[in-house]
Amino acid sequence: MTSQELLGKLVSFDTVSRESNLALIEFVRDYLSQHGVDSELIHNDEGSKANLWATIGPTDRGGVVLSGHTDVVPVDGQPWTVPAFEMTERDGKLYGRGTTDMKGYLACVLAAVPSLKAAELETPVHLAFSYDEEVGCLGVRSIISMLEDRPHKPLACIIGEPTELKPVLGHKGKLGVRCRVHGAPCHSAYAPEGVNAIETAAKMITRLTQIGERLADPAHHDERFYPPFSTVQTGVIEGGRALNIVPSECRFDWEVRSLPGFDAGEVEREMRDYADSELLPRMRAVEANTDIVFEPLQAYPGLTTEASSEVARLIAILADRDDFGTVPYGTEGGLFHEAGIPTVVCGPGCMDQGHKPDEFIAIEQLERCDAMMQRLVEHLSA
Repeated sequence: MTSQELLGKLVSFDTVSRESNLALIEFVRDYLSQHGVDSELIHNDEGSKANLWATIGPTDRGGVVLSGHTDVVPVDGQPWTVPAFEMTERDGKLYGRGTTDMKGYLACVLAAVPSLKAAELETPVHLAFSYDEEVGCLGVRSIISMLEDRPHKPLACIIGEPTELKPVLGHKGKLGVRCRVHGAPCHSAYAPEGVNAIETAAKMITRLTQIGERLADPAHHDERFYPPFSTVQTGVIEGGRALNIVPSECRFDWEVRSLPGFDAGEVEREMRDYADSELLPRMRAVEANTDIVFEPLQAYPGLTTEASSEVARLIAILADRDDFGTVPYGTEGGLFHEAGIPTVVCGPGCMDQGHKPDEFIAIEQLERCDAMMQRLVEHLSA
């Protein structure tokens, strides 16, 4: 099957993160089996989703991991003009959810399997297809945990997120936190007798804004990234039931997009200290049973790979270019890199098309990625 044919099949599986990805994973497993490649499935605790791991070539040494996620973001409420889970070709573009983020890369990897299998590989190629990347890089963690117990650690990892096949050596990390403020209700005519959860949350959001302004100071800039500083933002807030009731509950979700080398936990620690030392004493002076609770939502590290590293030299050969860059979004790459597996990001398509209605990938991008896969076969067979 060609990469275009495989992409059409992959798009037909609704693998929005809230759904199971097992139908897609089982298709990939069967496809690999037809080409004489065995797979390992690593299920989540509920058995509703799975990662796939497969090795082509010798098993007594480290190899190159070709990694990508199988889940996609929802299409709810988006004004699609083509079927979201049925690939449509038009004007040299292939439309459908996941075409660019990132089933296009997975299709090119699978299309290269016959060539990889036929080649006399000196260095093995590992396929790592994960679940739940879009909701916090969750699934890939069990792959990385599995690799810690293997005798031969992979030498390199290529994450195929859409970069228009430009080699990327760095991206920011992310910390997502939910904060719940438990106040004390009362009639709004007697507002001072209650603890207004929304107003307390507003004070905390103001503090987050101030932290973000500090981080934007030019002294903290890293011009390799855009924006060139760590960012803080509040994305969701909910609270209150009626205007004449002092609200007892408010929750808000906030995130830090951190430059490599900056510990996003510093922001959370400052917020916890602010809550404990300033806000809670005032709240509990009115009502003892008030509280501020922090809940983790998402966390993954940034990525910084040196341009002089072997994996950087490898991707320069495969992509046929060495103008290394960075991307503003996160990937599973930081987790592989943190586990001691040198990692780069390079894949077909443009993230500008991802997560939008009428998501598409240019056929030309698939063809260029197919060529990159063939260069990998030749390089590892040399």
